[in-house]
Amino acid sequence: MSFSIVPSHLAVKAMRDNGYKNAAHALAELMDNSIQAGAKNVELLIAEESEQLRQRQRKRVTQIAVLDDAAGMSADVLRMALQFGNGTRLQSEDQTGIGRFGMGLPASSISQCRRVDVWTWQDGIESAIWSYLDLDEIIEERMQEVPASEAKKLPDQWLTAARSVGKSGTLVVWSQLDRLIWKTAKALIDNSELIVGRMYRRFLDDGRVSIRLASFDVREFGKDPIERPALSNDPSYLMRNTSTPAPWNEEPMFKEWPDENEATVIATIAYEGADHEVKIKFSFAKEEARKGHNPGSLPYGKHAKKNVGVSIVRAERELELDDSWSDPSDPRERWWGIEIEFPPALDEVFGVTNNKQHAHTFSNFAAVEIGSLLEDGQTLEDVKREFIEDDDPRGALLDIVNIIQRNRNTLRRLLQAQTSRSGANRKRHDVDDNSPEKKATDATRARQEEGHSGKSDEGEQLSDDERTDELEADLVQQGVDEKAAATIAARTISDGQKYVFAEIDMESPAFFSVRQKGGTNVITLNTNHPAHSRLIEVLGEESDGLSEEELRGRLNSASDGLKLLLLAWARFEDEEPDGARRERAQETRINWGKLARYFLRDE
Repeated sequence: MSFSIVPSHLAVKAMRDNGYKNAAHALAELMDNSIQAGAKNVELLIAEESEQLRQRQRKRVTQIAVLDDAAGMSADVLRMALQFGNGTRLQSEDQTGIGRFGMGLPASSISQCRRVDVWTWQDGIESAIWSYLDLDEIIEERMQEVPASEAKKLPDQWLTAARSVGKSGTLVVWSQLDRLIWKTAKALIDNSELIVGRMYRRFLDDGRVSIRLASFDVREFGKDPIERPALSNDPSYLMRNTSTPAPWNEEPMFKEWPDENEATVIATIAYEGADHEVKIKFSFAKEEARKGHNPGSLPYGKHAKKNVGVSIVRAERELELDDSWSDPSDPRERWWGIEIEFPPALDEVFGVTNNKQHAHTFSNFAAVEIGSLLEDGQTLEDVKREFIEDDDPRGALLDIVNIIQRNRNTLRRLLQAQTSRSGANRKRHDVDDNSPEKKATDATRARQEEGHSGKSDEGEQLSDDERTDELEADLVQQGVDEKAAATIAARTISDGQKYVFAEIDMESPAFFSVRQKGGTNVITLNTNHPAHSRLIEVLGEESDGLSEEELRGRLNSASDGLKLLLLAWARFEDEEPDGARRERAQETRINWGKLARYFLRDE
């Protein structure tokens, strides 16, 4: 019997479930090695073969390769690279690069396939050496150690498919792909393009690295090939020439916040005797990107939906886009961006996993509001001090998490106000015969004929131009965009409407206010009031991509919100003292109910 501390034939079975989210994330480990070794060009090459399925043929991926033109490896380094938990950088004091954990090549490979072959060369492809790992041989205990490298020619199919075979480089080939979830080259490239473009956006954006994605048919080379470069995919949408659909492919779709000079917050974490910088950057959508009806349903809106969350960047390479910091039920979450970047020296502080896909200590804060940690009058500094005294790594992150949560909430409010100024206002003021404003105006005209009058009626004595100017000025004063205010005012007066809505972020605790301007009642909805999010937003926001269950959830939320408003009124009456004040509250409710019945009745 063998009493190895780690029986390799059993360990590799467990290592197959090492947490790689999909093939694209596993392939990124190979690209990490290429970029770390100085590659200028990296190619993802996919070999397909047709197979007969009942009455038709279908293509299936049979092999995947990553090729680079980096420095190549010596014979010893090649064997080391195929060892689990080893690598040239594992013991290095240099902690500035992408790599470090010594698990990348073998761990990522066996997560997707049963065999990996590696060719590497340092003086032309004629000097190439080769070694491999075979999962079946390891499990059957026929492979006890990484085979010694030997001279071996690169397979012709990869040389034919490649575009950037350099004087030095490395070719990694996966075969026996038993865990690949994307079975066709198109599916693999489409899904990898978004993820790879996001992970390496810094390198792609400044031209340090070019990544080519290509496929070929093993038996009919040149038939239905796929070939395209990976473009930067910036979840903060501040880069130019990206994979974002037009018209935002060449220009940034978002803008920095609060402005380009102060968009990046730099925090310092003291760890193991040194100070390390952490950079946090904020952005949100330009107003013109959110104009029109349901911009989330447009191609660029759907692109943004795939980039929701906080982008966690380590050594210029994204670890993950952590969507636990966002609210999946709110379509507006796609319109803000937050990026946090830290050096590898802080891996233990952030809790970076060895597959470089997650920073679990940092991400655990996503579900924790900082305020909930404060007890008995404690300050943030008090909690931070306690964590540090207990050697709790969360102590070093408290300030950073507080900055992110505070600014994320501000971005949400900015987007809320932006919606009010643009899309929501236009939608509310595209008045037709079935609009609430039109129905309320008709009901008001009928009451005027019955002899009822209101303060706003006095303004109808002004000329249309005077009424339009007065209404427009009031809307602008409240924060409505000047162009939108001019359109709304002109349409409201020309259509003879008595009611118009505006939405702003008010300091008042009131849900809404009412003013009379230009012969019109201006109803201002407070976007900062909970009733706005529970009723107005939940029913009027974008619904693209929502399931029936999610739509039903919105309706239930709106129903609950309405009931809570009525319950709040009930409590208001309940707290009024007996006498005139209680009677006035009751009379107000009754009179409002009469008008509501009048406005809501069918023709």
